Amino acid sequence: QVQLVESGGGLVQAGASLRLSCAASGRAFNTYAMGWIRQAPGKEREFVAAIAWSGSSTYYADSVKGRFTIARDNAKNTVYLQMNSLKPEDTAVYYCAADRNLGRIVGVMNDYWGQGTQVTVSS
Repeated sequence: QVQLVESGGGLVQAGASLRLSCAASGRAFNTYAMGWIRQAPGKEREFVAAIAWSGSSTYYADSVKGRFTIARDNAKNTVYLQMNSLKPEDTAVYYCAADRNLGRIVGVMNDYWGQGTQVTVSS
């Protein structure tokens, strides 16, 4: 079992930056792929970014590539999402995601979810 708690969301203007954090508890954090998934109002959940258990591989949705960076610190059981050059269309609830299979995070089929943190970008 893995428990996930996000932090770092907020209200910012377009062009600003935010860093989301996700603290994980439970056993064997460093055996799980981690990621971020978001859901905008009236839309389905969509994959944002994922990182392999070792941190050696990262994947991004085309909509955030070049602006967002995912990283993890296995010593702190924490995964981060650095979001730069934010746009109004990035407004969503951002969920931390975990699964032993990174592909399941990309497919938004992961086993573990955080409670979500709101990110609002004003124009």
